[in-house]
Amino acid sequence: MSDMNKTLDEINTPASLGLNREIFQKSKKSNVSGLPCPALIPLQDPLLTTNDQKTRAKLSKWNRSNNEAEEPFSLPAQDSLSRLLTPTLSECLSPWTKSYTTQVIKVYNEDNTSKAVEVPADVTALDVCQLFVLKNQCIDDHNWTLFEHFTHLGIERTIEDHECVMEVLSGWAMDTDSRLYFRKNYAKYEFFRKPLDFFPDHMVSISTETNGLVDDSDLIQTFLKSSSCPEIHGFLHAKEQSRKSWKKFYFVLRRSGLYFSNKGTSKHPRHLQFFADFSDSDVYSVLSAKKQHGAPTDFSFCVKYTKSTSARDLKLLCADDEQTRTSWITAMRLLKFGMQLYHNFIHPHQKQKASPMRSISENSLVAMDFSGQKSRVIENPSEALSVAVAEGLSWRRKSCHRLSGHGSPSTSQSSTLNIAVHLAQPWFHGKLSREEAQRQITQQGLIDGVFLLRDSQSNPKTFVLTMCHMQKIKHIQILPVDEEGETFYSLDEGQTRFTDLIQLVEFYQLNRGVLPCKLKHHCARIIL
Repeated sequence: MSDMNKTLDEINTPASLGLNREIFQKSKKSNVSGLPCPALIPLQDPLLTTNDQKTRAKLSKWNRSNNEAEEPFSLPAQDSLSRLLTPTLSECLSPWTKSYTTQVIKVYNEDNTSKAVEVPADVTALDVCQLFVLKNQCIDDHNWTLFEHFTHLGIERTIEDHECVMEVLSGWAMDTDSRLYFRKNYAKYEFFRKPLDFFPDHMVSISTETNGLVDDSDLIQTFLKSSSCPEIHGFLHAKEQSRKSWKKFYFVLRRSGLYFSNKGTSKHPRHLQFFADFSDSDVYSVLSAKKQHGAPTDFSFCVKYTKSTSARDLKLLCADDEQTRTSWITAMRLLKFGMQLYHNFIHPHQKQKASPMRSISENSLVAMDFSGQKSRVIENPSEALSVAVAEGLSWRRKSCHRLSGHGSPSTSQSSTLNIAVHLAQPWFHGKLSREEAQRQITQQGLIDGVFLLRDSQSNPKTFVLTMCHMQKIKHIQILPVDEEGETFYSLDEGQTRFTDLIQLVEFYQLNRGVLPCKLKHHCARIIL
């Protein structure tokens, strides 16, 4: 027993504990400067406290060096065991079942159905998205996203692809309704494609550190470089602490944090007051700002401390329109994560390591071409996608040919076919209300060309095209046109007619026509 105590004392020397503490603290620092800094995290259980980690290290060391000891070993303190067995996270993070390297998480769909999956303890948001893409046989267009959602607070945010899911869940309390949602987000990296749409000239200025102004096309680079310092400024409504009233201030976003001026639009240091930083905080969209917080508009967002779950700790802000809110949220994401966001954008297929989530059968799935005398593997993803689309169109033509082979269908049969042929399409959402259609498009990204088709509520025999343009949602009625006993569909009062809705959608995906822009991205729905 004396040898065992000597061994335990060697483990807990001040030098060794100080080193572990220093490494762990460095890993928790956020990348405020915008430069990538890979975290160094010791191989320890994320749910254990510091004392429990020491206890586990003692047990492991004792088992290796004292296998032949005759005296039984007991836990040094009962409170350590109670802390270990006490749940500290919400129901989304289930207890470990098989080993200390995997955990079970619950992920929700838009219809609030959920699925529990077992994942490694260091799984990222991108890994979870790719897992569900594989399981549901979806097309991976890099727009699938994991969302962090707090129902009791009415807020949510995009979990960045590189973020560790378990670190996100560690900030959840047991008594709160916190969830992970899996859905599309077409606007996730849109600011890298069209930066000027997200950052208008009147909101952005370049610091004197750059010795002059830069070209607008290099705007994103100023966010990613540590030597440059872009500044976002403008008026926002802020909710006063412990009050229900909102007040309008001039806000300035810099690398050091978010400030507001107590004297008009002055940026003098003595007039700027600190509001929030992002080292231990994240920015969230507020879902029902008017109803829940009495905000002047519904374009609200907030800054929340990572470990906080109380509504009193939210720093609420409100913009006058959607474009202004998107600009502020995007700028805060760029300042917090910096170059890492750009890496997520340009390296969507980069595999950090072999993932244990894919089975052998999933790795063996390949696209094949049997059109020639010999079959071949299609290695080009673009070619594989075009072949899949061609097969779908071929199947559609064969189905229509089989129907006509039994004799020409009657007018009623033809109308029924035209009405029913679109029901299986992913862009058709059936009996969806106007408000729900707007909510789904908003959730999946307010960028040009996001759309869905639905049944009309005012006229049961017509349909409605709901689409987004310039961050605004438009509802366009699709009218039926009868001619010589046949029914056609049109968006321009019969000038351009289509036999069914599939033909209509395919046309406007290639041609703008009477629409403000082409149809690009359909609102996707999947069943987990």
